[in-house]
Amino acid sequence: MEPLLTVGRVWTVPDEIEELQEEPQPPQGHIRVVYLGPVAPHWEVQSNYGDAAVIDPFRDRTIARLTLLPPHDPQFRRNRERVVRDAEREHLELEWDLGIPDEDEVVATPA
Repeated sequence: MEPLLTVGRVWTVPDEIEELQEEPQPPQGHIRVVYLGPVAPHWEVQSNYGDAAVIDPFRDRTIARLTLLPPHDPQFRRNRERVVRDAEREHLELEWDLGIPDEDEVVATPA
């Protein structure tokens, strides 16, 4: 692969690098990460569909990142982002069930 080339002060990107950018691919599976509660094990990773050769290693990595971390732990936020990036790399649909309603689902009650 050739390095970035300069023309004057403008950087140009070789065509080979531009071709490496992937087009969106359909999901290879679905993962739901469920918070079970304050008593360990805190997490369960469920799958509705997908190749077991992709799902099982992802499940192992996810459990390794979340073991002993409840959702209110500061480390959970960082590890959750790692799980999200991992799911994106593997082309998996990712769903979180933390046992609390999402902000979008909360309906304000009239006073």
